Order: sequence, then C-alpha cells, then structure tokens
Amino acid sequence: MIPEWPVPPGVQALVTTRALGDMKSEAGRLRLRALLPAQPVWLRQVHGTGVVDAARASAGTAADASCTRGKNIVCAVMAADCMPVLFADERGSVVGIAHAGWRGLCAGVIEATIAKMGTPASGILAWLGPAIGPGAYEIGAEVRAAFVDREARAAAAFQPTRPGHWSLDLYALARQRLAALGVTRVFGGGLCTASDPARFYSYRRDGASERMAAAIWIS
Repeated sequence: MIPEWPVPPGVQALVTTRALGDMKSEAGRLRLRALLPAQPVWLRQVHGTGVVDAARASAGTAADASCTRGKNIVCAVMAADCMPVLFADERGSVVGIAHAGWRGLCAGVIEATIAKMGTPASGILAWLGPAIGPGAYEIGAEVRAAFVDREARAAAAFQPTRPGHWSLDLYALARQRLAALGVTRVFGGGLCTASDPARFYSYRRDGASERMAAAIWIS
C-alpha cells in the first residue's frame, strides 16, 4: 500500500498488507526487502518513546521510532493495531517513522520523533497508517485517565460504551498531538485494521502474533 500524501518526489513510503505476509517471519521480510533499496532498520519495539538515527542504529535496538537524513536508509516499524505514523519535511531532506500504540502515543512518541528530526514542525507532513479504529477499540478507565490527566481536551477522543469503558480514537489523539506541535498537514487515518480482515492483521481481533510493516526512506 502506497500512502497518499503530497510529499516531495524523493520521499518514498509503503505499508504492507496480509498479501505480503507476516513481517516477523523471514519469508515476509524477504518479500518486503525486494521492494526496498536496502534492508530496513528493524527496531525492538517496546511501546516507549525512544527514537534513533537509522543511519547509526543497529538491528534490534530498543526504540519505537527512527529518522534519517541519509539516502536509501529505510526506517521501519511493525504493527497490527498500533498506529504507524510517517513523517517527512516539505523539502524531502529528513524522514521519520513512529510506532504509536496508546502507550507510546500517550507518553509522547510523536513529539520525540519530531524533535529528533531536527526541523521545524510547521514544515513537516504526517501520514497516519492503518490502526485499530474507534469502532473496534474499547478500553478501560485507566487508559482514558492516562490521556485526560495529561491533557483535558483528549477526552474528545473517547466515547462511552458501557460502564467503565470507552471507545478510543487513536487517530483523533494523534491529530491533537500533531496540531499542538504545529503540524497541520496530516493525511491518512481512515483504515481500521480490526474491521478489515482481508487486508490487515489485528491482534485485538485475532489474538495472533503476525505483524505488518510500514517503511519510509529518501531515494
């Protein structure tokens, strides 16, 4: 899947679907590698806010985001309900990617990624990749409190479902965080992994371990 967003021609990105296979498997990664200019910099994702320079990171580094200014260095994350967020500056001089589940999103992985990119937020474009949508994502009071205690306006991203539970809109929260930073050009955010079993893996739906991947690089 190729993201639709108005980035400079040198910025390349893709998101895998089930058709390419499990990105945790060697076979799936080999199929993905055939579509890329180099081996992706695979991270050991820990649902945190760590961001690395992909040009200097080694495979398996514990982090949930990466960025680069180098050519043909592939930043990548895996997900199966968590939200991949892709970033590029308007000049095409730096790109980044973040793995944003609710924990990382709440802790500030978007903010950390943009800070690491080292370019004004007003010049950054963002694309929100496939993630579990609000119609399929019910959470408990502790998750809502984690966001609302930090920022009262986050309450708008939660809708009550049953006593002590709410639906969570990850996309709305990401847009809030991006807007607060000054990132106004935000695209994507309309694909639900849990409600589209033909295209996407979903941990919440299937309880399975398969993962999709999102990747971005400068050609």
